[in-house]
Amino acid sequence: MSLKKSKNLSPRIKVIQKLYNLLMNSEAKIEYPKSQYKKFIKDVVEGTLERSDLIEETINLHLGNDINLLKTDKILKIILFAAIFELLFKHNTPKKVIIKEYLFASEHFLEKIQIGYLNAILDKLAKALRKEA
Repeated sequence: MSLKKSKNLSPRIKVIQKLYNLLMNSEAKIEYPKSQYKKFIKDVVEGTLERSDLIEETINLHLGNDINLLKTDKILKIILFAAIFELLFKHNTPKKVIIKEYLFASEHFLEKIQIGYLNAILDKLAKALRKEA
């Protein structure tokens, strides 16, 4: 991948990478290199970490019959948590944009069937959490 292209990676891909890195190495210091998305990436990564209990409660409340977090693939869980953080706290971003961006980013990490599942559960949750079109 060319350097030029890698600088334009979706900020959600960076969010997923940083959360995954922290999950694999809890002692790691998260660094946020200079980027036009630095503030956004930092907000979502740190917000997802700080509010993981609330996000888990939200999943259990709205998706209790649809997902078992103990049996869910780590990377899928990370993507789900970050997307739910945005649905809950980034009200300036339409829910359709959040879902589309995370589905696009998940193509780098998940199998097609997992992306379909992610789409279904994010769609269901977004309808429960946000009333806008």
